[in-house]
Amino acid sequence: MEKQRILIACEESQIVCKAFREKGFEAFSCDILECSGGHPEWHIKGDILKQLDKGWDLMIAHPPCTYLSRGGCRWLFQKGKLNKERYKDGLKAKRFFIKLLNSNIPKIVIENPVPHKVFDMPKETQKIQPYEFGHPHQKATLLWIKGLPILKPTKIVKPEYYICSKGWRHSKFCANWDGKKKSKTFISIAIAMAEQWGDYLIKQNKKVRNSAQAKKRGYINAFIK
Repeated sequence: MEKQRILIACEESQIVCKAFREKGFEAFSCDILECSGGHPEWHIKGDILKQLDKGWDLMIAHPPCTYLSRGGCRWLFQKGKLNKERYKDGLKAKRFFIKLLNSNIPKIVIENPVPHKVFDMPKETQKIQPYEFGHPHQKATLLWIKGLPILKPTKIVKPEYYICSKGWRHSKFCANWDGKKKSKTFISIAIAMAEQWGDYLIKQNKKVRNSAQAKKRGYINAFIK
């Protein structure tokens, strides 16, 4: 049986890519940066938009969220006024997001944090948290899903917090992690993606194959009669 091909867009860490590789899929990460996951043979360095029409069965994308994220609203609105340059960058990021979402790949998942409402992003399919997958952290992540079931929690734990000097509550991982580390997919979420969506792909492929075989048997029986 031919291996199904998975494209992990905008990923240099290869965390999701390696999770699908461990399940036996032909998965590749793609980013404009060199990969840091240790498997350059599974990495496509370049423009993801040039890779979309190359026969993928599933794409999981992590497009840049710097200008779209609700977490960056303090820079989007300065002293109550809209930062037009940042807003322009946000619209550019939205166009990139939409191109990925509307690409001609049968099954698509796009992951991003909660966007600012000013950008009027499409409604997400699902919201997940790391603490639903065994990591004691809170970081709301939205999933836009096409052609796949929603991701089911695998291990719900209690999130851990700390109080900063201003008296605000933050998830503990925010204390010692830099922006690049915070942007990486939690390993247990990547494993859940590979196990749940990988199994779904296998079952769907088996159904298609069985249907084709049944149709072929029907033709043969009709010919014999």
